[in-house]
Amino acid sequence: MNRKYFGTDGIRGTVGQAPITPDFVLRLAHAVGRVLKQTEERPLVLIGKDTRISGYMLESALESGFNSAGVDVLLLGPLPTPGVAYLTRAQRASLGVVISASHNPYPDNGIKFFSAQGAKLPDAWEFAVEAALDEPPIWADSASLGKTRRLEDAAGRYIEFCKSTFDHDLTLKGIKIVVDAAHGAAYHIAPMVFHELGAEVIAIGCAPDGLNINHEVGATHPEALVAAVLQHQADFGIALDGDADRVQMVDGAGRLYNGDELLYLMVCDRMGRDEPVPGVVGTLMTNMAVELALQARGVKFVRSKVGDRYVLEELTRQRWVLGGEGSGHLLVLDKHTTGDGLISALQVLQCCIRQRQRMGQAMADLVLFPQVLVNVRLQPGQDWKSNALLAEETLQVERDLGQNGRVLVRASGTEPLLRVMVEARDNIQAHACAERLASAAQRG
Repeated sequence: MNRKYFGTDGIRGTVGQAPITPDFVLRLAHAVGRVLKQTEERPLVLIGKDTRISGYMLESALESGFNSAGVDVLLLGPLPTPGVAYLTRAQRASLGVVISASHNPYPDNGIKFFSAQGAKLPDAWEFAVEAALDEPPIWADSASLGKTRRLEDAAGRYIEFCKSTFDHDLTLKGIKIVVDAAHGAAYHIAPMVFHELGAEVIAIGCAPDGLNINHEVGATHPEALVAAVLQHQADFGIALDGDADRVQMVDGAGRLYNGDELLYLMVCDRMGRDEPVPGVVGTLMTNMAVELALQARGVKFVRSKVGDRYVLEELTRQRWVLGGEGSGHLLVLDKHTTGDGLISALQVLQCCIRQRQRMGQAMADLVLFPQVLVNVRLQPGQDWKSNALLAEETLQVERDLGQNGRVLVRASGTEPLLRVMVEARDNIQAHACAERLASAAQRG
C-alpha cells in the first residue's frame, strides 16, 4: 500500500498548499484523535513546535482537531523534536506531535508523531490515520470535548534530561564551544545545556524571528559554524538543524565532521572502555570507509534504507543501540528513544574529554572515501528501472570498482530526480564513474 499523505518523516509541504493548510491539519488531528480513542477513553496528546511563524496557526488547528475528538492537549511551545519525544514518555502521554519541517526553509512546515514510548510510529498506524481521514468526522459533544493546558517548564525539563546523559564524573569547564541552533527549536535550550555543564558558550543562530530558521546557519549550512569557531578560537563547534534532531561538529582547527564520522567516534569510545558494540546500523548512503573500519574492529555493520526511522527499525530488529546517517541523524538508544542532536554532541564531547584528544586524533584511522552524488531529472512517468543501458553500465562500473568502491542508484523520495552515487578510494575514478552512470540514465 502507498501512503497518501505520510512521507518518510510525517507529513510535510509548503504552508498554504495542500496538505499544510489549517483545514487539513484540523481534520488530521481529528482523525488521529479518533484512532487514539479506539484504545483509550481519554487520550492525552503533547504538541511541540519549532520557530516557524506558521507554527502558531498549525498549533491552533491541531489543538482544535484533537479537542473536537475528545482528546486532551498539553502545549509545550518551541521545543526540539527529541524533546517532545522525551516528554511524551515522561508525561505518560498517548502521543507526541511535532510541528516542524526540520532542515527545510521557513515557508515549509510539517507534522510528525511519536508513540507513547517516544518512538516513531509504524506504517500500520499511519495507514489507520489515513483511513480515518477518508471517513466523515464525528464531533464530540460539549461535555466530551478535550481540554488544553500548557506545560510551562517544558524547556527546563528537557535541559535536565540532556545533561543527565553526560557522564557525571566529567565536566566541560575550560572548554569553549560555539553552539549554532539554526534559529530553530533549540535556540533557548542548546546554549543552556553546554553552559550548565561548565562550558564557555558562544551562541550563533539563536535569534529566531519566525522567518530565519535554517537560513545560512545550522547543520545544513555549517560554514557559519566553521567561521565562528576560527574567529573565537573555540575548542569545538556544534551545529543543529531546525528541530535539533541532527548534528554536525567542528574541531578547533575548523575541520567539519559529519554524522558518519561522529558515529564511528562513539563506537571507538565505547570499545575503548570495554563496552560491547555488537553491531552498528547505517544507511545505503553511509560512507564505505566506515563500514570497512568497523569490520576491521570486529563490529558488524548493516545498512538500512535512507531515513532515521529505518535506521531505528533495523536497530530494534538487531537489538543494537548505535546507528545513524551522514546527515547527522544519530541514534544512541541507551540514552534516548530517537535521534537527538544535543545528546549525540554530548556523547562525542565526553569521548574527546576522556581521551584528552581532538576529534581528528580520536579517529585518525578513519579516512572517508570520496563520495560523488549526481542528480538526474526524471521525465513524468519515466521508469528508470527499465533502463537497460543504465543497468548494463551499473554492472560494468561495479566490476571496475571491485572492492574499492560501490554504486547506489535510487529515486528521490521528494523530487522527480534519480540520485546516482559512487564511492571509490580514488576521487577521479569516483567522478568518472558517476558521470558515466548519469549519462546512461539520461540517454536510456
